[in-house]
Amino acid sequence: MTNRRTHVDRAIARPSKIPGHLISGVLAATFALTQGALAQTATPGSTPVPSQGPIKVGFVSTLSGANGALGVEIRDGYLIGMKHLGNKVGGIEVTTLMRDDQFSTDTGKQIVERLIRQDKVDFLTGLVFSNIMLAVAPAIFESQTPYVSSNAGPTLLAGKDCSPWFSSVAWPNDAYHEAAGKNASDKGFRQVAMIAPNYPAGRDAIGGFKRFYTGRLGEEIYPRLGQLDYAAEIAQLRASRPDAVYAFMPGSMGINFIKQFVAAGLSRDIQLLVPGTSSDEDVIRAVGEPMIGLYATAHWTHDQDNAVSRRFVADFEQAYARLPTMYAAQGYDSALMLDAVVRKVQGRVTDKEAMKDALRSVRFASVRGEFRFNNNGFPIQDYFLRQIGRDARGRITSRTIGTVFTNHGDSYARECPLPQPR
Repeated sequence: MTNRRTHVDRAIARPSKIPGHLISGVLAATFALTQGALAQTATPGSTPVPSQGPIKVGFVSTLSGANGALGVEIRDGYLIGMKHLGNKVGGIEVTTLMRDDQFSTDTGKQIVERLIRQDKVDFLTGLVFSNIMLAVAPAIFESQTPYVSSNAGPTLLAGKDCSPWFSSVAWPNDAYHEAAGKNASDKGFRQVAMIAPNYPAGRDAIGGFKRFYTGRLGEEIYPRLGQLDYAAEIAQLRASRPDAVYAFMPGSMGINFIKQFVAAGLSRDIQLLVPGTSSDEDVIRAVGEPMIGLYATAHWTHDQDNAVSRRFVADFEQAYARLPTMYAAQGYDSALMLDAVVRKVQGRVTDKEAMKDALRSVRFASVRGEFRFNNNGFPIQDYFLRQIGRDARGRITSRTIGTVFTNHGDSYARECPLPQPR
């Protein structure tokens, strides 16, 4: 193993300032990093893992570059989860193999195939973006490797192409946007324009919003995924003069779009509506004052009032000196779900039938409170309305102000041929 620090090492070590006790205590001596075509690897063995352990988890996420912040949030939440679990799932020691997909479908495929075939991982988790999820799904499902989704939830995996090897602790792509569409209707906006990146989750977002919005539909604008300059799109919105604009712009795209939207003066006449993904704590920290007053829909906010959430938020803030995003909460829940699945199968991770059943039927105490899995592996859960303002400490942040949906599933589960969980 070379001593040269790669850009992945820097992306993982610097943006979130991971405390040393988390890395040493959570991942023991097996915090493995790779980049590109996996010039570096680390694996404690090449044979299938017995029930005595260690359980091997392949954590693949976007951890570097302009889009790396979301993967870093998921990773940091996962690390807190593993710390709380004593770096064990179901009482069995865990080896986590960390990989950076570099926001590339080709790199993601190479990494996932290597983790499955050479490292023989027992679980995979961590992906941020739906296009990468769709690229790696065939290898995951054909190998019957359980995948616990920390974020990516393309609708193509929610309907007729659902898989018993996929389960999500996040949400199907449409769901946040369905809640936003209902909220826009409830608030009486007569015409809403929509903007989202041109990739599967972006088109799912607009479809979900339209499904529950009852007013007049305005422009649909699809900038390139990763685009950061929105002069042309803002001019188009100004000319169309809608009552409101619904913007699903993840990560750095959201930061830049909101800044430019406000700087161009559109916020004086046009209400900006956003999902939790485009108005989370990372975006708030980067944008600042222009975020105040925005409404957003989400399945979790850091003020969620339950014991699991309170412990997670307190320990995350202590470890990283920042409030967690929902991405971090999903990373945390991914660790808790891995623990619950291994407990349910009593450590028999090579028992494929038991693992398939556990991926949907398992229940655990989540940061969001009570929820359950649908037959397609996506959660049936509540969605909340939150508003951005200043808290008692003067910080600009989100607070929960209402409930939009209760026990909300998705529109594709009826097309999934899998039975309901027992």
